[in-house]
Amino acid sequence: MAWRAIRAHKLRSTLTTLGVVIGVAAVLTFVILGASLQAGVIGDVSPDDRENVYGWASPPDTNGGPGAGAQPVFTPRDLAQIESEPAVRAAYGFQPIPTQTISSGNETVPRGSGVYATGPAYVDREDVAEGRQFRMGEREAVINPAAAALFEENLTVGDRIEIQVPVVGSVNATVVGITEDAESRSPFEGFNPEPRVYLPTDPYVTDVTQADRTRFSLVVVEATDRGSVDDARSQALAYLNSSESDASGFGDEDLVYNFQTSLELLDQFQELFSVLQNFVVGVAAISLLVGSIGIANIMLVSVTERTREIGIMKAVGAQRRDILQLFIVEAMVLGVVGAILGLALGLVAGFGVAELVGFEELVVPWEWGAIAVVVGIAVGVLAGLYPAYNASKTDPIDALRYE
Repeated sequence: MAWRAIRAHKLRSTLTTLGVVIGVAAVLTFVILGASLQAGVIGDVSPDDRENVYGWASPPDTNGGPGAGAQPVFTPRDLAQIESEPAVRAAYGFQPIPTQTISSGNETVPRGSGVYATGPAYVDREDVAEGRQFRMGEREAVINPAAAALFEENLTVGDRIEIQVPVVGSVNATVVGITEDAESRSPFEGFNPEPRVYLPTDPYVTDVTQADRTRFSLVVVEATDRGSVDDARSQALAYLNSSESDASGFGDEDLVYNFQTSLELLDQFQELFSVLQNFVVGVAAISLLVGSIGIANIMLVSVTERTREIGIMKAVGAQRRDILQLFIVEAMVLGVVGAILGLALGLVAGFGVAELVGFEELVVPWEWGAIAVVVGIAVGVLAGLYPAYNASKTDPIDALRYE
C-alpha cells in the first residue's frame, strides 16, 4: 500500500527524495575528493624523501606551512659543517628563484614560479629519466616533463634555456636532465604537479642575490639512512645553536630553527584536510536536513489528502499501529530510494571530479558511503514519525465525513 501510494504521485515523490539524493551525493563526493587528495599527497613522499629533514629559521609562533617566515641565515660554511656530522649524508640550500619568463630559442613563456636553486642530491639519480643530475658550479639545469612541455617543441637534453629574473636580468642554463614525472620533490615546493626547473645553488643563488655572502633561508639535510633521521636532525640543531655557526650571528636572536621530516610536515596538511573535510561534509549535511523537512512536509500533506481513506481503513478494522506503520514505511521507502540514488550519484560525481582534477589515486571511503545511506534512511523514518502519528490518531467518524 505504501509503494502504491508513492507510485500514484510519481512527480511529488521524486521531488521529495531529491533533497536526500543531493545530500547523500554531496557528502560522498566531497569525502571521495578529500580522501583522494590525502592519498595523493602522502603517496608523493617517496622512501628516499623520508630520509630528509627540511629546515628553516623563523620568528617564534610563526604559523603556516613549510618555510613560513623563513629568514636567510644559513651560509655555505654552515651547510658544510652540518654535512660533516656522522649521521648526515648531505646538506644543501634550497632557494626559490623569482622569475618573469623562460625562453628557449625564439620562444618565450611567462613563468612566475617553479624555478629552484638547490644541491645535486635534491633530484635523485633514480628520478632522472633522461640525462643526468646537474653539477655544482656549472650553469646546468634539470627540468621536469611539465617544464619541457611549456614550449611548442618539447625541451630535450642539450637545449639551452634563458630565465628572466627581476632586477638581475637573464641567466642561462643548459638542460642536462629531465625527471621521470612532474611531481614535487619536497614539501618546500608544495604538492601540485607543475612545471619546475632545478638549478645548482652555485652559481645561481649568487647571480640572483647579488650578495657578498651567500645565505639560504631553506635547507635540506639528508640522513645516512632512515634510522639516522633523528640523529641527523639533532646534530644539525646542535651545531646551529652553537656559537660556531654563522647562522647564530645573523638575524634576530629569538629565531627558532625548525627541522622537520616530510611526514611530520604532512601531518600538518592532514590536520588541515580533516578540518576542511569536516566543514564541507557539515555543509553538505544541511541538504539532508532540507530533505528531511521536505519528506515531513509531503507526508503531512499526504495525511490530509488521505483522511477519508484512513477513516475507511479504521472502519474496516485497521488499528492505530497499522496506520502508523503504513505512513512510516512510506517515508522510509522515500529515504531508502533517495539514499541509494544519492550513493550512486555521489560515486559518479566523485570519480568524475577526481578524474577532471587529475588525482592519480582514487579512494572511496566505503564507511562514509554506509553512513550516508544509514542517515538517508534515518531521515525518512524520523521525518515520517510525526505525520504517521497524526494519521494514527484520526477519528474514523470524522474521517468518513471528511470532504
